[in-house]
Amino acid sequence: MTTLAIVGAGRGLGLSAARRFGREGFDVALISRHQEPIDELAADLTQQGITARGYTANVRDARSLISTLDRVAQELGPIEVLQYSPLPQKEFLRPVLETTVEDLLGAVEFSIYGPVAAVHQVLQGMRSLGRGSLLFVNGGSGARPNPNVAGTSIAFAGESAFARMLHDTIAEDNIRVRQLIIPGAIAPGHETHDPDKIADLLWQLHNEPGDFRVYVEPMPDA
Repeated sequence: MTTLAIVGAGRGLGLSAARRFGREGFDVALISRHQEPIDELAADLTQQGITARGYTANVRDARSLISTLDRVAQELGPIEVLQYSPLPQKEFLRPVLETTVEDLLGAVEFSIYGPVAAVHQVLQGMRSLGRGSLLFVNGGSGARPNPNVAGTSIAFAGESAFARMLHDTIAEDNIRVRQLIIPGAIAPGHETHDPDKIADLLWQLHNEPGDFRVYVEPMPDA
């Protein structure tokens, strides 16, 4: 059995993705900063017949993230799919003229150092399996910089560049690298932004080849 590791798991998209992949036989590692909420999510999934476990890690602390992903692989099995989708912290979401060096440091740790650390930790396991997917989930500023949220716009640009280079470099290893752009808020019942529908799209991105960047809905001039 192989594992889906969700970095930034919560009751929205994280839970929907866990259910979607769990129905396909994946074990699920739910990774977040706080233990109690993800233990509750894991219990809900277990009641639905899905093997799931909660883990804590701080994506701004590379050692914490690496250690947790190593523990996941040891306890649940090889990580075949890594979903990197933590929600940016509020201090990153400032207008460009109010964004300081300190604001950018946190955003870069969150959206560049974290993904780089996570990918390097799971990549060898995917190569050993002979397959895998690295799924990066970003908001609209990941495709089109927004001066109202400068920190994430700048850091997402770095994350996007890293992920696109991976996409071009490791395709021959049968490892897919995809970026899913979600403009606006995730909303249950919405035609395109419902978390279960987005989870179906993530499953599709894992299973089907295609372009590096995919949009939940079109963004003009993106």
